[in-house]
Amino acid sequence: MRKLLGRRNRKGFTLIELLVVMVIVGLLAALVAPRLFPKLGKGKQAAAKAQIELLGQALDQMRLDVGRYPTTQEGLNMLVVNPGVEGWDGPYLKKALPNDPWGKPYSYQSPGSHGEYDLFSYGRDGSPGGEGEDADVTSWQ
Repeated sequence: MRKLLGRRNRKGFTLIELLVVMVIVGLLAALVAPRLFPKLGKGKQAAAKAQIELLGQALDQMRLDVGRYPTTQEGLNMLVVNPGVEGWDGPYLKKALPNDPWGKPYSYQSPGSHGEYDLFSYGRDGSPGGEGEDADVTSWQ
């Protein structure tokens, strides 16, 4: 009977075992994370390109109805709200005007220096130029 009372319940993990597992998980994360994060940036660039393409299609549809693209002062908001323009048959977007994947509004100029309009995002850094995720995403490239 004394042996039964003296034995401890040995279920569970020791502190050393938990520390070893945490070190192994940390090493795996350190190996995988650098390969995963560059792909996240490429995904945001691709999403910005897709959104610019969709906004361009909405601008083209509005131009068919109205006969012109919005001016720089009217901006992309004209795709969602009619400023009193004859022939406007929108809204031309199913949802509200989106921001770029970095949370900043898209830049729009009409007339543009690369076509009838220029639609672009300055990328993650929010300033012209840059490389990688900081590179500009434009409607004319």
